[in-house]
Amino acid sequence: GYELLYAIHKIKFISEYTAWHVSLSIEGYLEEMVRKENPDKIVLFHFFLIKPVYKVLKKLKSNIPVITVVTDPYIAHPLWFLKKQQTFVVFSEELKKRFINKGIDEKHINVFPFILDEKFSKMPDREDISRYKKELGFTKDKILLVLGGGDGIPKGKRILKRLLKINGNFEIALVCGKNKKLYSQAVALKEKYGNKNLHIYGYVDFVYELINICDAVITKCGASTFMEILLSKKVPVVNSYIWEQEKGNVLYLVNNNMGIYEKRVNKLTNIIDELLNNEELLNKYKLNITKQNLQNGTGAVAGFIIG
Repeated sequence: GYELLYAIHKIKFISEYTAWHVSLSIEGYLEEMVRKENPDKIVLFHFFLIKPVYKVLKKLKSNIPVITVVTDPYIAHPLWFLKKQQTFVVFSEELKKRFINKGIDEKHINVFPFILDEKFSKMPDREDISRYKKELGFTKDKILLVLGGGDGIPKGKRILKRLLKINGNFEIALVCGKNKKLYSQAVALKEKYGNKNLHIYGYVDFVYELINICDAVITKCGASTFMEILLSKKVPVVNSYIWEQEKGNVLYLVNNNMGIYEKRVNKLTNIIDELLNNEELLNKYKLNITKQNLQNGTGAVAGFIIG
């Protein structure tokens, strides 16, 4: 459904109508907040806020500076482009070119590395990783993480069922997020197969630790998750993404040979088996990730906003 909405919003009058319609429902609240807080700056992180914020500022005859942070790193939703005269923060030169092609002046576009939790700026050492493993109850050298974001991994039951049939010397960490159905299914599968190497989690606040103790991650290609994986120099195996919004993430990953995209669940087991049993292959992907010299842009973007 979301992919269909994304596609039809490439038609400009539909984008404009949606932006206008959503704006009606939040203008009053935004006006109240601007009057009450009288902010020095306004920073936008969602395209639905662009139209109402500028409308409110015009109504109040206010010249409060506005900075729009485009949260999609490579392919942006059409609604970001509706107002040309904005100060934009984007996270890739590729997206900057797309903005210029949409008629937005280059001087309004500021490129920074992607923003993540500041803890991802620091690579843990061997002692840290050993401690994380011990605290979380992992004992084997090789660990596979299955991570799909807050809603869990799509096709999670099917993926897990196949992974549990691999006769490999590694442990599996499955993060179900808020997906209670997937959590229950995973617990049932663990009991059925009697697998002691499966660790099941719901919604967690230690994703940083889980990513850093693993060797590879089966994941959906959402921007934050896949950038956290890459910044930690772990190998992503992408099973799904949202067309077209997350397509650029997949292309960036595959074109730079930093990970694998495979949507067919029945193919995943062979990929994981080879990846975790072939140190040379695993290190090849890790080396390609290192060559990208990825940085966490949170500090730089914060400095730009404050400055």
